[in-house]
Amino acid sequence: MDEKTLAPGLYLVATPIGNLEDITLRALRVLKQADKIACEDTRQTQKLLNHFAIATPTVSYHMFNEGDRSLQLMAELKNGARIAIVSDAGTPGIADPGAQLAAAAIAAGVPVVPVPGANAALSGLIASGLPAESFTFHGFLPSKQGQRRSVLEAMVRGAATHVFYETPHRILEALGDIADVFGEAQHVVVAREITKLHEEFLRGSCVEVRATLAGRAQVRGEMVLMLHLAEAAPEIQTATIYESVQALIKAEYISEMDALKRVARERGIGKSEAYREFQRGQSRPKRKSTAG
Repeated sequence: MDEKTLAPGLYLVATPIGNLEDITLRALRVLKQADKIACEDTRQTQKLLNHFAIATPTVSYHMFNEGDRSLQLMAELKNGARIAIVSDAGTPGIADPGAQLAAAAIAAGVPVVPVPGANAALSGLIASGLPAESFTFHGFLPSKQGQRRSVLEAMVRGAATHVFYETPHRILEALGDIADVFGEAQHVVVAREITKLHEEFLRGSCVEVRATLAGRAQVRGEMVLMLHLAEAAPEIQTATIYESVQALIKAEYISEMDALKRVARERGIGKSEAYREFQRGQSRPKRKSTAG
């Protein structure tokens, strides 16, 4: 088959995240030859299509209509249609619509074809200066503080770099929680406006980066937030988890649960494991003092 002839199927097409020069020749060909383009926001995509003189019809495909629209598009795909999916910017299916229709197409035996290109998470990671051999992409952090801290506390220490998307109106809260959970010296990298005119990488402790952003009249642009958690240094534990928790409660007047979370984090173990050991400590005979 002529490689320039677009075969029937679903095409997941990455689009620029800021700089229009980042569109690939293959992406342009697919968008031109597709029967239809499913867009996260048709108005946003139309700007891209107009720039490259692409007249392919578009249809909306976003988080609020993804279920119903997937059924409609699947009917067309089963009849041999060539449909491209694009998000507003970057790679569809990565913190954007696309995965649901791709899964449905695979289940129905319809070819699903990736058309790679720009991606904010990967672009931020490779220029962050953090280890990139192994990483975990978490999408957006939760908007509520309690849920956000739970996600942070569950992060694994060691080889992997942790990558998040974050919004301008939540970045200060997120950096504040990182300081509370991992300490003010925790190194972070915030990549802002990647590939755009005002592209910026902020590197430093979470407190320093937060202060820089807090000092600005306005913070714009979605961001990539990255951090690498060093492996906890091995320590010889002379006190049991139960004893450590009780000491924290007495010294800092914090709740039993907050003390337990901190002890677990300091020892590099999970909260469930720490809680089980804490319960065992409660049932053991208390150590008698030899003083006096």
